[in-house]
Amino acid sequence: CLSPQAFDRTVEKDNSLAVGYFQRGFVHLQLEMYEEALSDYQMAFNHLRKNPFIDYKQLGLRHILYAWEVLYSTAAAQCQLQQWQEARLTLEKAVVWRPEGRTAILELALERVQDHLALEPMKVPLGEFFRPRKKEVEQLDSKDFLGKPKVISSIIPNDEYFGFEPLRFQ
Repeated sequence: CLSPQAFDRTVEKDNSLAVGYFQRGFVHLQLEMYEEALSDYQMAFNHLRKNPFIDYKQLGLRHILYAWEVLYSTAAAQCQLQQWQEARLTLEKAVVWRPEGRTAILELALERVQDHLALEPMKVPLGEFFRPRKKEVEQLDSKDFLGKPKVISSIIPNDEYFGFEPLRFQ
């Protein structure tokens, strides 16, 4: 069962998380909440901050969110709202963001929009979202960077006391 509430909590905690808006937009489309989906996709694109992509691997999310994918999904929401002209303009904008020589999917989408046929939105692959790698989770264990205390200098011969104590009378 798809529910946008988990993504609501995600974007409340980090309202700059473009992939959170992107995923919530997909869920809203599946639930036929088209206005909300369109708004989420527009927020996702805004939070890309004019970057062609955001690589979430550093956060433990094995996904790269591309601007052209967000725009493609925006056009999918616009199609559901019967906003065919806006969808065409959005797809033309996506062509600019798509890497060179790889525009076939967008050209096909433009043809579908011309024929007033809906588009299937892009989504983050299942099983790859918010699942940090085991190696990264294992590194979260606490580490002792200081080590054990050692006596470096003492006025008492053969002093091997570890820790702190009040001053000793001499």
